[in-house]
Amino acid sequence: MERLLNVIMTIGSRRRIDRAKLFAVIPDYAAAVSDQAAERMFERDKAAILALGLPLVSERDVLDENTVRYRIDTARSGAVLDLTTEEYTVLLAASRAWDATAAGGAARRVRAKLLSLGHDADPDLLRRTPRGAVESLPVLTPLLEAVVAGRSVRFDYRAAQGAPAERRVEPWVVGVHDGHWYVHGWDLDRSAARVFRASRIESFPVEGPAATAPRPESPDLEDVLSRMLDSDDRAEALVRAAPYKALALRDRAGVALDQETFRLPVLPRPAARRLLLAEARWVELVEPAAWRAEMAEVLGAIAGTHEAPADLAVLETAVPRTAPRIRASSQSGDHLSRLISAASYVMTRGEVALDELAAALGITEKQLVLDLQVLFVCGDMGAGWEDLIEAEWEHGTVRVRNAEPLRRALSLSAVESTALLAGLAALEPGGGQAAEVVESARAKLLAAVSGEAAEAPAAVPSAAEVSQALTADERAARTADRAESVLEAVHAALRAEEGTPEASLTIRYSSADREGTSVRTLRPLRIESDGARSYLLARCELAEGERRFRLDRIVELLPAGTPMSRPAPGTSPALAGRAEGEVWLRLGPAGHWIAESFAAAEVRDPAGDSAASLARLDSPVLAPLVDAVLESAGAAEVLSPASLRDTIVTAARAGVARHTQ
Repeated sequence: MERLLNVIMTIGSRRRIDRAKLFAVIPDYAAAVSDQAAERMFERDKAAILALGLPLVSERDVLDENTVRYRIDTARSGAVLDLTTEEYTVLLAASRAWDATAAGGAARRVRAKLLSLGHDADPDLLRRTPRGAVESLPVLTPLLEAVVAGRSVRFDYRAAQGAPAERRVEPWVVGVHDGHWYVHGWDLDRSAARVFRASRIESFPVEGPAATAPRPESPDLEDVLSRMLDSDDRAEALVRAAPYKALALRDRAGVALDQETFRLPVLPRPAARRLLLAEARWVELVEPAAWRAEMAEVLGAIAGTHEAPADLAVLETAVPRTAPRIRASSQSGDHLSRLISAASYVMTRGEVALDELAAALGITEKQLVLDLQVLFVCGDMGAGWEDLIEAEWEHGTVRVRNAEPLRRALSLSAVESTALLAGLAALEPGGGQAAEVVESARAKLLAAVSGEAAEAPAAVPSAAEVSQALTADERAARTADRAESVLEAVHAALRAEEGTPEASLTIRYSSADREGTSVRTLRPLRIESDGARSYLLARCELAEGERRFRLDRIVELLPAGTPMSRPAPGTSPALAGRAEGEVWLRLGPAGHWIAESFAAAEVRDPAGDSAASLARLDSPVLAPLVDAVLESAGAAEVLSPASLRDTIVTAARAGVARHTQ
């Protein structure tokens, strides 16, 4: 790390330096056991410096071709994103959508490189921009790198059935669908195109040979996943739904929220069945008649399974599954990006509070001090030890001097830009009035990486192609004018001064856990995102405390002063809150997604059944769990507690009654 920083400082502090002088003044090069060892060391360092986005240039002397000189191209030092304050702010928010510790190199480098641009974020816009949550996995960086570089990878993968097995894949596209990452590419061992869910990859992907299989011109992950539920049996389903419920179906059909009967667009039978089962507590499928009979049959089978005694003995004989430990080890490029960005950030401002800089970089103050100690022992080695970087952090204030070569913007690689595109996709559903800014920032990212790809070999796909699947789900989530009006009102309340009438909202809210709607007066605090969904954290007068509300369940904005009310008692069981204690599920191949979506605390493999798994959920939220069990169409069975089995029976039997009367 110190060597790389010294090389950058030494080259960057002068117009140019020849190779011999550089090898003489950098201690590690000078101490190498041989000239060849020094050469290999320097070649690795050059690759790392270029990966940072620094424009390192090598030139041969016009009088002596054996002399090679190096410099940092200051003319190109500004060849990075030209952003407005608003665009920089939403990109900074997008970078925070990742859990940098879990996601790996690209996610860790992105935030640091953004800070090096020298912009100041708009604090008001940053407060109103959703706090995103993108599924953060350490396997993503090598997968994205393989797509951009046009290479194969190998990894251990646990498919829906069986134990993990090694797969060799040439990735075509890596993207997000319904809040989860997927890889679509050519499976070399099966000689066929396949889709892999990234969360089921159980080893760090290892780069292999260059890709050789023909690559589709425009791989579309959304289209591939939709074809998995395709069928020749297609129709416009006629649906009857409770007012203000089955909101996703209503948005898909484009009908009023209180309309009782409506038609869905033409859908394949398997896709329609899954959508309807997910809303089975609120809907009745009227026609086609054959589909209606199938709904009754599936729901009846689910009820029958849960009416029979649960086989709890299987829990005792099952073998606990060891969770894969894929460590996203820090690389020198990650750390160096942070060091350069920290120095640039401080020098741009003169001085920065220690806690502010640590928060901006997403690290602890202790780690920041360790970084500053590294800066303190580095500098221009060609000028002598008296010309090192000066770093101070006494009394909680950071100052950095004598480090001008580090005061530069670091450009984003195609992989890092793709990580930001994913973060933007997480922000978009809750963007509201910032949606135009999000879109303009996305356009500049795509333009930048497309230009980078134009300089690469023709066989290498552009990052625009890599990221095209990132926004399909989010575009579908932006469903109706009401979403825009709700967001506009929320953002206006967030901007308003505390205690003023404009700082409060009165809403009609349709909860997923009970019939009817409630009327609530809220003081919005902030917007948060979780995958493809956005939430409003607010102080609720009706609940007399802070509560989280899904934005797409705010079905109406009401005049101030409208009396607050709770839903009237209904005939269906209320599913408020969380299940108490442990919930055990038996999951077939088509139901394994439930363990992933609910972050199972433990998974076991039942003896003699390699296709099934047993999952333990600790105090899961009741309503979405019941809906997930119904949506699985029999691939999921609640083993315990017995009270939850009874709830499943009640919900499924009610659905059967609606489809057989």
